[in-house]
Amino acid sequence: MAEYIVITDTSCLILLDNIKAFDLLHNIYQHIITTPEIAAEFKKTLPDWIQIIPVKDVDLVVTYNKQVDLGEASAIALAQEIPNALLIVDDFKGRRLAGQLNIRFTGTIGVLITARQQNKITSLRPYFDMIKLTDFRIDPILLDRILNDFKD
Repeated sequence: MAEYIVITDTSCLILLDNIKAFDLLHNIYQHIITTPEIAAEFKKTLPDWIQIIPVKDVDLVVTYNKQVDLGEASAIALAQEIPNALLIVDDFKGRRLAGQLNIRFTGTIGVLITARQQNKITSLRPYFDMIKLTDFRIDPILLDRILNDFKD
């Protein structure tokens, strides 16, 4: 298991819930947190292994919210307040802002790849097949390339 704190955005929670892989987060990462804004966007009760922590610097959230949506702004601001955090964010603008701020990040596909690398799942294919049935925007060619890399 990873030793750092993981901060997740709404898209990761929604997608993993939609493909029945929500528990993978808990299987891979020890400490998972999110913000009250993201919990509200998710619109479902979060499991008790996801801690909800508000951002201390609300002005930072307001500033980032000019570039990204409120959930992403809160997650990025929280990632700045927690040393060595890993941010899970899928939106391009959110990833770009996180990169500009030197915040380590991955996406939901990265979470699935980590699960495969850690042998928490034996194949990515069933998850990717389910993702293709959702409204999650990702290039199917990229998914196929990842499957090919893993000989999956």
